[in-house]
Amino acid sequence: MSIELHLGKQWGLRRMASPDGHFKMMAVDQRHQIASLIANKLGIGADAVRFADMVAAKRMLVQELGAHVSAVLLDPNYSFPGALEKTPAHAGLLVTLEDHRYDDSPEGRSSRSIPDWSVGKIKRCGADGVKLLTWYRSDAAPQVRAQQQCFVQTTGDECRRHDIALVLELLVYPFATAAGNGRDALDAADSKAGLVLDSVREFIHPRYGVDLLKLESPLPGATLPARDGGAAHMQAQRWFDELGAVCRGAGLPWVMLSAGVTHQQFMRVMEYAYAAGANGFLAGRAIWWEALQQFPDLELVAAQLRRQGRAHLQELDALTRRAGTRWSPDYGALAAMQSEGEVCAAYGREPLAK
Repeated sequence: MSIELHLGKQWGLRRMASPDGHFKMMAVDQRHQIASLIANKLGIGADAVRFADMVAAKRMLVQELGAHVSAVLLDPNYSFPGALEKTPAHAGLLVTLEDHRYDDSPEGRSSRSIPDWSVGKIKRCGADGVKLLTWYRSDAAPQVRAQQQCFVQTTGDECRRHDIALVLELLVYPFATAAGNGRDALDAADSKAGLVLDSVREFIHPRYGVDLLKLESPLPGATLPARDGGAAHMQAQRWFDELGAVCRGAGLPWVMLSAGVTHQQFMRVMEYAYAAGANGFLAGRAIWWEALQQFPDLELVAAQLRRQGRAHLQELDALTRRAGTRWSPDYGALAAMQSEGEVCAAYGREPLAK
């Protein structure tokens, strides 16, 4: 039989989506950003931030907000010890593979996995999906682009082998200068938008095995014009529409990340994205960053999360229900089966143990 089933991937995506078919997910896998905040609040260097403080912060985020999202994104180093037991049973579980540290040079930026971590381990720990952040620029040096492409393709092969959904996060970045004392700024907004679209066009190819795309706004989220029907609005919407058309043509669902913008700025990003066909969001700082400013007073953090963080999620939920594109799993191959044993035969060989 030539049918290839990926029921694990479909079920994982279904677990991460809400009952009405939208992805309303919260990221708690940030490491550098939260460590920097804690260091600033305590007046210490980032290297001096205690493991216990990182764990406590992440635990509080999931404890207060986890019940109000369709899935949570955790990292193994801090979120697992702090927040896994606080993750509601009804919520999907998405787990980070990439290390927050990366190799940087004037030729481009290269990603790597968290040490001693793998797709197989993520599957074994009960996750519904693997999240992989990949820095990518189509104008980086050929060897850097090839390394990033190999990084994603190898991960995609492993996700197929273990039948677990791959959520790919793509980020454009500024080049480090040759002198090592600064970074080239991303030029005009249209230039960055072109780079964002180039990255999506590359990784929609089936060889990468991506199941869900987590994308940044093609234009700076902090400066998007009001959606008032004016020339600026229509010009900005065209970039989002092109992004949506690329994903739609590949048959891939997509969600937006918040990239550190404020909640209201992210709401505008989502209005543009939903008009272009987005299926939801996977955001962190736009939801809980303001509340985390109360650290190290965890009681104040919790109170603000209950008041403000939940209100942010309620606004996003209402917008998503009203304007987001629904996703549904594809079980067409099962409906076409006519005899006993077809599922067993179609599923092929089990992955070999390593």
